Amino acid sequence: MVVFVSLGSFLLKREFTSRVQHDLLENNTFPTDILTEKDIAHLPAPVQDYLRYTKSVGQEKVKNFRAEFVGVLHSKPNDKGMKVQSVQYNFYENPSRYFYITATKMGLPATALHLYQNETATFQVKLLNWITLVDAKGTQMNQGETVTLFNDMCVIAPATLIDKRIRWEAINDTVAKGTFTNGNITISAKLYFNKNHELANFISNDRYETDGNTYRNYPWSTPVKDYKLINGYLLPSQGSMIYHKPEGDFTYGELGYKSVTYNVTELKD
Repeated sequence: MVVFVSLGSFLLKREFTSRVQHDLLENNTFPTDILTEKDIAHLPAPVQDYLRYTKSVGQEKVKNFRAEFVGVLHSKPNDKGMKVQSVQYNFYENPSRYFYITATKMGLPATALHLYQNETATFQVKLLNWITLVDAKGTQMNQGETVTLFNDMCVIAPATLIDKRIRWEAINDTVAKGTFTNGNITISAKLYFNKNHELANFISNDRYETDGNTYRNYPWSTPVKDYKLINGYLLPSQGSMIYHKPEGDFTYGELGYKSVTYNVTELKD
């Protein structure tokens, strides 16, 4: 039994590692010159203020990042939730996102793997690192994970918001709408800022809740808070993930940073 559990975990981790190593070699040539006021001049005023507030201006442009998180995920409202740890790599030349999660569910080890590459997304969850609980893929998954990728840009790597694949619209002094296109997929979200120029919330209607069999479209938001200096940037240290369902809001996750590193050149386990 121990052999099967270890093998299941190894296979998911190997896929994660392989994708990251590929992109470090082949998808990692974006220039990292200094982000200037000229670079952000075309952005709506609240987005410009946010980039200044986060200390993105005056630092290197971001071509990738590695992040570690800890937190709690819920499979249904009011459950106890399961503690999780995750490692994530995002790349922005050809947008990709690799998110590996380890957790304990009902006292048993579980692993999950989000992959997004070449406009294609998959999501697998395995109990005992072997029994498949979720195996999600397809058009709706591809669209939903494009929303997640854009969310990461806004929350974790604000320097990437100068990307030419984003079309910006100013709504008012504290709200901006971003429409992000990756290949044949286009999604949008509204960004809500507070009086301190902090991003407070991100809301999109283009993401889906899924168990791998059914896909349900609800407004999705990620309110963030507690900005702290993290590796030279002022970033929100805590965030929630919420589906706004007709029967009530479902907060299915709360995550906090352990670390964030930008423009990485090698794999770190």
